[in-house]
Amino acid sequence: MMSASALRTEDLAKVYGEGAAAVHALRGVDLDVKKGELVVLLGPSGSGKSTLLNILGGLDRATAGRAFFEESELTAMSDRQVTLYRRRHVGFVFQFYNLMPSLTAAENVELVTEIAEAPMEALEALSLVGLAERAEHFPAELSGGEQQRVAIARAIAKRPNLLLCDEPTGALDSKTGVGVLRAIQDLNADLGATTLIITHAKATAAMADRVIHFMDGRIAGVETNATKAAPEDITW
Repeated sequence: MMSASALRTEDLAKVYGEGAAAVHALRGVDLDVKKGELVVLLGPSGSGKSTLLNILGGLDRATAGRAFFEESELTAMSDRQVTLYRRRHVGFVFQFYNLMPSLTAAENVELVTEIAEAPMEALEALSLVGLAERAEHFPAELSGGEQQRVAIARAIAKRPNLLLCDEPTGALDSKTGVGVLRAIQDLNADLGATTLIITHAKATAAMADRVIHFMDGRIAGVETNATKAAPEDITW
């Protein structure tokens, strides 16, 4: 039995600018992501991956087409409804950690839990990414991999339905990145959060349920992995 859709798009398009200077970031994307899937989006810079992720996460608006979260149409929501959607359902992880340097790891996570409806305790979220013992450390006292794991803990502390990761290992070496990918894969499995990962590291595709290739604002191909690789087996 096929799982229900978590995210779906129909002929989704995004154009920046007008006339001869217009940039067509998305050109009619049809996508269906099932609940609980871990999907990797691959493609060169400018292929439309981040634009798609930003629209699905409620950070940007489509120019044309439709996008859905479960049965709710994102592209028909008001600004307030989109804000509530982000707050209630979406956890973001970006390439750069965006941690507040004057706050401890726990306090950085609490920034999200203070506005979430049914959040985890900050220490619980940090425990899930293996950082409970670093809760009282400031970002400057943490390695790059640890800072990224704090960012992941912050993203999942609200118990999101969706975990959207844009180049989460892009600023890390491969050994440190493997630890971050392990945290993401474990959270996908343990929490059931539908997870999308944008990456330039093609080897990362091996850990996904499906791999979606982007080129020139379109989906160029889709692969399904019969067996998912462990992050520890991935090198790039």
